[in-house]
Amino acid sequence: MRERAEGEPQAVLILSTLGAPQRRGLRQRKGQAITSASPTPVPTSRATVVRAEPFPDESAAAAWLADLRSDEAVREDELGRALRLLNRALHAHRVSKGDGHARDVSVEQALVTRLGYGSGEEAVEGRYAEAWELTADDGPRVKRSMEAPDERFAAIIGARETVLACEELVLRARADIDAGRAREAALQARVALEAVLAEDDDLTGDRRGALEADRKAIGDAANAALAGDLSAELELALQASVARMESALTARRLSTSSRR
Repeated sequence: MRERAEGEPQAVLILSTLGAPQRRGLRQRKGQAITSASPTPVPTSRATVVRAEPFPDESAAAAWLADLRSDEAVREDELGRALRLLNRALHAHRVSKGDGHARDVSVEQALVTRLGYGSGEEAVEGRYAEAWELTADDGPRVKRSMEAPDERFAAIIGARETVLACEELVLRARADIDAGRAREAALQARVALEAVLAEDDDLTGDRRGALEADRKAIGDAANAALAGDLSAELELALQASVARMESALTARRLSTSSRR
């Protein structure tokens, strides 16, 4: 993986399919009558992100792993870099196949997460000289919230509550930001901002004023995105505005929850 065609490699991405055998010829097979539905074995995918630059020696690699185990901030930074590279590959897959259902992934979705080091041959085969398998306690901290997502889920599917279009649009803008896709995020944020301002009836006072003031910066960011990369200043303005949209929607959900 490279940032630019003429640049040095950033990392090596190894993708493998594991587990149950693939079910071939599914479309050609005739259906069959059943009386119960038992779980069907499915294949799993393993993604390994390997640094492009090797460690100078094994002691340096061991020190790197020890640092990850002892420092949560360093560990989250390392996982974040690997995840951005994996999502970049998924983005390439999505657009190359024209498959809009192939979505980005998060660390929380992984069946297992491992950090380790070894030779190139070991990495290809999913083996390590030394590795550490993360538990739920080792992963990214989940921020506490007063929201009740399970209650809202039930209200939505029971048609007692309506989902605003802006909620999905803001989520897409956030996903693009987290994946490093600033141009896509800017274009998405322009529509998301207008939708938030139009749909959120609870948006008043300073919160509405701040988002209305964001229109110029978001418009500038979207226009810049049509021509090329965003400046650092526009990227910061974009991130701040999306955060304000998220805050406004969180406030709306809390208000709705209290009235439910």
